[in-house]
Amino acid sequence: MRSLLFVPGDSERKLEKGLVSGADVLLIDLEDSVSGERKAAARKITAEFLNAHRGQPSPRLFVRINDLASGMADDDLGAIMPSLPRGILLPKSNGGKDVTRLSAKLNVHEADAGIGEGSTEVIAIITETAIGTLSAASYPGSSKRRLTGLSWGAEDLSAAIGARTARDESGRYTDVFRLARAVTILGASAADVAAIDTVFINYRDDNGLARECAEAERDGFTAKLAIHPAQVPIINQAFTPSAEAIAHARKIIDAFDADPAAGVIGIDGQMVDRPHLRRAERLIARSTR
Repeated sequence: MRSLLFVPGDSERKLEKGLVSGADVLLIDLEDSVSGERKAAARKITAEFLNAHRGQPSPRLFVRINDLASGMADDDLGAIMPSLPRGILLPKSNGGKDVTRLSAKLNVHEADAGIGEGSTEVIAIITETAIGTLSAASYPGSSKRRLTGLSWGAEDLSAAIGARTARDESGRYTDVFRLARAVTILGASAADVAAIDTVFINYRDDNGLARECAEAERDGFTAKLAIHPAQVPIINQAFTPSAEAIAHARKIIDAFDADPAAGVIGIDGQMVDRPHLRRAERLIARSTR
């Protein structure tokens, strides 16, 4: 999973375009991009789309429901779960307890649909509220099998805390939002799930997107949200391990396989220890997926 593309759930045309975008995950949106008057229509369109494309390997079809405090999440789930989405994107998650609550709801819908408990994956956006940002450490153990990723958001958080903007004059995130970004990486690592970087809203700025992708990959994110199909190829390239990186990782793994008792090994004139081995194993796992 490298790229996750948002598509409004009330637009058949954009949903079909999303299928051929090259995104690994299509995030069918019932929340921010759908007005209150269009919620019912979006649920119907989304359910029909899921039925028409059920079981396809790529892109994986997730649905962003409305948040648990909105009063609309149950209606969303009731409309779409019979059509068996691959996963649910939970916005404005205030902590691991919200994933646990959602998981309990999904248990019921999966039983009604006759599919195995835990079949529906969950990705949570964890920094759209102040308490959510401060609860990033609460996700380990929140769901036995469902939770596959954590992401973050700056726009809703800026509204929640009253920030005039999330970025400074140079275009860099200010301190509060850098904190939200950092705790997402740490929370995802603690929960052993994917860390997914937030959207880059200027979809015409390819250079800015490429730079932000490179920084995200450097820091530990393994995927990024997209808001336009044109962003998908740039994101995919940035989060696909290079042939050189894969070859170096295999060299590290092979060296430790040859000497399992070693704590430190010299490779190409550099000392490599067990944390490097773990990093190499993760990179190979990403490249395999």
